Formats: sequence, structure tokens, C-alpha cells
Amino acid sequence: QVQLVESGGDLVQPGGSLRLSCAASGLTFSTYVMSWYRQAPGKERELVAEISSGVGGSTKYADSVKGRFTISRDNAQNTVYLQMNSLKPEDTAVYYCKAGRWNVHWGQGTQVTVSS
Repeated sequence: QVQLVESGGDLVQPGGSLRLSCAASGLTFSTYVMSWYRQAPGKERELVAEISSGVGGSTKYADSVKGRFTISRDNAQNTVYLQMNSLKPEDTAVYYCKAGRWNVHWGQGTQVTVSS
């Protein structure tokens, strides 16, 4: 049974930082492309960041988060991370972890709220 469990979402002030984690089980984690998506109320779910399989994987970022967010993975711990710095109110959304490209698995999401 594949499970992806996100954690780390919180209420944070503009300019603050958060680190999201996604713990995976029930899959061969090291072979999966891992991604973070986010969805704000009334908007489509959008890709935030992606990291290829294997150690030292290549990364991709949405233009809106380049230079502020960093995706990483620890294959030994079956975990993918999203370090978010210099947070802005427009980053407010539910953040979802995704495993795979075609045979995909989703986490339940974690709420990030950026507000003063």
C-alpha cells in the first residue's frame, strides 16, 4: 500500500521560512521522480518543484519560486523535502507531494499560510 505523508505546513509571516517533508512508503522510492505541487483556493493545482530519481537528482522549479525554494531527497529515509524561504502571501496554498509521472501517487496535503 503506497502512502505519502506530508508534514511541516504552518502559519508563517511574510519573509519567513518553512521546511516541508514527505515520507513515502510502499514503493521503491529511489526509482521515483518526486514533485511538490500546490493549490490555492479557486486555482488549479500547479507544479512547484520536481527532483529526478537517484541521488543528486536534477531539479526543476516554477518561475515563481526559483531562488526561494529548494527541493531535495533522502533516498535512505524515503523522504523528499521542500525548503521554502522568503515566503510571500501568494505562496499560501495546500502543498501536495507526488510520486511518479504516469503511475502517480499523491499525499494528503499540508496547509501553508503566509500572512502577517
